[in-house]
This record gives sequence, structure tokens and C-alpha cells, in this order.
Amino acid sequence: MPEEKMRIHTRVTQEMERKINAAMEKANCQSRNEFLEKALQFYCDYLAAEDVADFLPPIFVHAMQGTLQCSEDRIARLLFKLTVELSMMMNVLAAGLEIDASQLDQLRWRCVQEVKKTNGTITFKDTLAKNQDTE
Repeated sequence: MPEEKMRIHTRVTQEMERKINAAMEKANCQSRNEFLEKALQFYCDYLAAEDVADFLPPIFVHAMQGTLQCSEDRIARLLFKLTVELSMMMNVLAAGLEIDASQLDQLRWRCVQEVKKTNGTITFKDTLAKNQDTE
């Protein structure tokens, strides 16, 4: 048995009426009533949805996921290469320097504080200048 419908009265601007009339054909609606009911249903579902991706075209979601995955893969490869280079540098330095554990802990604490203070925008030139000032 079809659900009983109730009448509601709405007012819209002439511009909105033009938009509705133009969109009715795209929405495959035979009447304004049908169009407005579909539009209201869509908007209510949109507001209730946990995942907005449910309302995006699947091809768009798939393309965005692919783009994000490519970016993630590229960043992971670059981080791996950077970590290898950093490991090589640390091994060279460790072989040539005699630093005890307490000095290393102090250096780590100082470096963490410096990176926090500069939000990670630290350069070798700035660090060298800072160390020359303290000598």
C-alpha cells in the first residue's frame, strides 16, 4: 500500500524555480513534486550519512583513492631513501667520533627541542652558525 503523502507549501525565488526546471530533466523527474521529494531525500540522507563518499560518484572516489595511494607510495619510497642516507651518515660519524652515552642523550634532547621550536624547518647552515656562536 503506497505511503500517504501530505501537502506542504514552499516558496522559492524565481532563480531557484529556473534551476529546478532545468534540473528536472537531468533528474528524470516528471513533476516538481517528484524532483523536490528526491532532492529532500538526498539532502536528508547526506546529513545523516557518516561517510560523505557515499554521495560522490564511484569513479571520482576511485580516482581520488588512486591518486592518494600513488602519493603515499611515492612519499614512502622517498622516506626510505632518506632513511638509508641518514643511516649511512650516522654510521660514518659514529666510526669517527668518540661520544659517550650521556653526551648523546644531551644532544638528542637539545635536537628535539630545536626541531619543536622551529617546526622542523632546520638547516645545516643554521645549526652550524648556532654551534659556532656557542664556542
